[in-house]
Amino acid sequence: MNPWGSNPSAKRRDKLYIIAEILEISREGSLKTQIMYRANLSFTQLNDYLQFMLKISLLQKVPVGGKDTYRATNKGLDFMQRYNEITELIKSDEESNGKNGIKIPPQHLLKRSQNMT
Repeated sequence: MNPWGSNPSAKRRDKLYIIAEILEISREGSLKTQIMYRANLSFTQLNDYLQFMLKISLLQKVPVGGKDTYRATNKGLDFMQRYNEITELIKSDEESNGKNGIKIPPQHLLKRSQNMT
């Protein structure tokens, strides 16, 4: 099950959303295949994201029982918190001011980030 809820629209996910989703999935540690299926990524896409996220220390690779487990670092958890705060800020600003010309993420993304807290 996707921790961010269902995606009712067929719109593409942006890179920050996918990074936040991978971090949520790997919060307590997950195998590569678990992340791939839960985030709905191809093997190639997943490897690109994991390589990038390991490089900038959002994730760490931890060997557990002979298998590599990926776990969100403190920096990764901080990223998720800030991603949630920015999403909430944009949502709150639109609700209080009406349309202000700022393109905000679709509602299903806003609902998902609220569940992170």
